[in-house]
Amino acid sequence: MGVVSDSSAPVRPASAAAEPLTAAIEPARAAAVETAGAADLVGEHLGATAEAVGPAELGEVLTHTFASRLPGYTGWHWAVTIARASGEEQVTVDEVVLLPGDQALLAPAWVPWHERLRPGDLSVGDVLPATEDDTRLVPAYTADDDSADDPEGRVVAREVGLGRERVMSQEGRSEAVARWASGEFGPTSPMARQAPGPCATCGFYLPLAGSLRQMVGACGNAYAPGEGRVVAADYGCGAHSQATLVVVQDTEVVTSARYDTSEYDVLGD
Repeated sequence: MGVVSDSSAPVRPASAAAEPLTAAIEPARAAAVETAGAADLVGEHLGATAEAVGPAELGEVLTHTFASRLPGYTGWHWAVTIARASGEEQVTVDEVVLLPGDQALLAPAWVPWHERLRPGDLSVGDVLPATEDDTRLVPAYTADDDSADDPEGRVVAREVGLGRERVMSQEGRSEAVARWASGEFGPTSPMARQAPGPCATCGFYLPLAGSLRQMVGACGNAYAPGEGRVVAADYGCGAHSQATLVVVQDTEVVTSARYDTSEYDVLGD
């Protein structure tokens, strides 16, 4: 069942005082087998390491290591710690653990869910709670809330339970604008580079309120690619309200043959 690990735990020579513990390989192996659940999951004995426990009267502690044959744990080893009290002959097992070696396969470091989440991960029925330390949000009564001009009114509304408890902070708004401006409806998109004019000068452009008014807005043109989307003020498309067609003058269609006589003299009779 699996491959024997080719890595070993670091082994230091056991002290002479710990000879009875050093010889207790089989009791240590039996403890490892009991923890592993099967004898074939515990490989060869890799060595023994004396542990420092303080004064000699406290006894001796030593750790035996065995190769691991547990599937999925390549490079790991069983560590069985045994002890003997001072003046006693009996050896006891303290603990059995499976530890990684230098060549062990380890799981990647754990990352909190809010750092793993990406735009588009939220699906129907999912709930995405905002954390208390979310820097994108601040208490409404302490922020320059774009939706109200009267700071005192915001405080009163909060005290009586009206309005929003938290609003976007300056940092949150700046991040949102930067994200929108660098996307499909920002000034560097191919559509914007070929547009006859920016959205800020378009009659279908609906600016957002507050401090974002000069930077982003919504498109209200049903025929534009940004319809119903947040677009940058300097984005643009071919559906600009000021876009006009240049009327080309009708050209005369000549159906009869014509000759160029500019280089010839006309001779009379």
